[in-house]
Amino acid sequence: MTIRILPAVGEPDAARAVSSLLSQLPGAEPAPPVTDSTALVNALDQAVSRAAAGTPDLPGPPPAAVDELPEVVLVHERIGPVPALELIREIALRFPAVGVVLITTDAGPALFAAAMDAGARGIVGLPLGYDELAARVQAAAQWASGVRVHLGGGHEAASGPAGTLVTVTGAKGGVGTTVTAVQLALAARAAGRSVALVDMDLQSGDVASYLDVQFRRSIVDLVGIQDISVRVLQDAVHAHHTGLGLLLAPEEGERGEEVDDRAARTVLAALRSRYELVVVDCGSQMQSAGAAAVELSDTALLVTTPDVVCVRAAKRLVRLWDRLQIRKAEDTTTVVNRLTRNTEIQPPLVGRATGTRVARTPVPAGFKELQPYVDAGRMQDLDARSTVRQALWALAGELGLIDAPAARQGRGSHRARTSLTGRRRKALTAGPAAGEPGMPGAPGAFGPAGPYEEG
Repeated sequence: MTIRILPAVGEPDAARAVSSLLSQLPGAEPAPPVTDSTALVNALDQAVSRAAAGTPDLPGPPPAAVDELPEVVLVHERIGPVPALELIREIALRFPAVGVVLITTDAGPALFAAAMDAGARGIVGLPLGYDELAARVQAAAQWASGVRVHLGGGHEAASGPAGTLVTVTGAKGGVGTTVTAVQLALAARAAGRSVALVDMDLQSGDVASYLDVQFRRSIVDLVGIQDISVRVLQDAVHAHHTGLGLLLAPEEGERGEEVDDRAARTVLAALRSRYELVVVDCGSQMQSAGAAAVELSDTALLVTTPDVVCVRAAKRLVRLWDRLQIRKAEDTTTVVNRLTRNTEIQPPLVGRATGTRVARTPVPAGFKELQPYVDAGRMQDLDARSTVRQALWALAGELGLIDAPAARQGRGSHRARTSLTGRRRKALTAGPAAGEPGMPGAPGAFGPAGPYEEG
């Protein structure tokens, strides 16, 4: 979240101290200090006038005027010629969407009550301390953002879930979760839908690396904001040249702990109110934020590779979701990635092991065709003839993320599909369905003594 701050400090030494501390606040954009009450009111008036110039036919201040105002105004107690409390009262009456914080040497209860009555949102005591200043500025900014939503400042406020939410989770690390999420998002965007791609692999997310993005905002900047306005969302979401809106994971992995399930629900609701489709890369580590996303999703994809270790991990994750009442197995769609014609474990067998629905479109192994684009961080430039891209875009069509013509364009050739599914497999034809409930004596890899059975 970007917080625009306008300090009103008359004393040069105090102004330098305030500016120095404000420059250290994350997400803060402090303006040069104004030196008196007249300059402060004039600056706010000019912000409103700039918005009014764009809508001359509307009577009174336009709704967009609030977006031109700073979120926070700092008023020093020795500002003049208008006394500080009177100045705060005037700002609160004329510019109600601005959070005002008083800087004073007397932070006692009497002055605090008087400042609150005048319309201030907080008091910071002198000498200034970073922690106290940061807390008061953040609180005032969040209050201002909430007021602007209700005032309809310039943009349509979020009105609740509307778009489709799709989560992509890996059975374990390295199974192709991010490639799947990126290509599904690109396919939907190519079909003309507005798409947000969220990296909720909070400690080791790589969406930025796969799409060659350098952007200092992340999902952490939205934590703690109860009413996420469109403007706040725009500040945090990177507009990629492909047309995707990217909400990235933090560069400092330890900051991912700040995103809890409540923050994830708030952020995803705000995204769904603006985008037709929200694709979330949940990674393979199930934390509270990712669990909330899976629970809220319209479609939950579980990506696995066709090997014993990974299918066991997928089965373990599905059981975890069921125990925590996050999602039932039958409501989960498993995507089998890196399938080859010589693979012993085929998609129907994966479905029986995990109890999930397996996507009809498997994704072939394509290490050589993927490697140059992964190394260059240009996954959006993956060749349209790539069998991996064709399979993932066909998967997007199967999931209803793109229309039928676009899905057909993404499908591979008939020969490519036959090479994945045409070979006769003993594992699927030898006797009863191994590993299914009620078949304890059934032979095969998924029987009670097989490698997929736990404990």
